[in-house]
Amino acid sequence: MMYTPFAFLPSIGPMEMLIVAFIALLLFGNRLPSTMRSLGRGVVEFKKGIQGIEDDINDAAKTPAPAKKDSAEA
Repeated sequence: MMYTPFAFLPSIGPMEMLIVAFIALLLFGNRLPSTMRSLGRGVVEFKKGIQGIEDDINDAAKTPAPAKKDSAEA
C-alpha cells in the first residue's frame, strides 16, 4: 500500500494547494515575515540546545570515571 500524506483529502492537487497558499498569503501577508523570523529564531535556539546536549554527552564520554574504593580497604 502506498503512503499518501494527504489521504484524508484525496482530491487536493498542486493547483488547489497553490490557491490555498495564495489565499493564506493574502490573509496573513503582513504578519508572515515576523512569524517566519520568530520561527527561524526558535529553530536556531533549538539547534543550539541540541548541540549543547551533544557536547555534554561527548565530554562525559571522554572523561574517565572516578575509581571506586573497595569497602574492605576503608
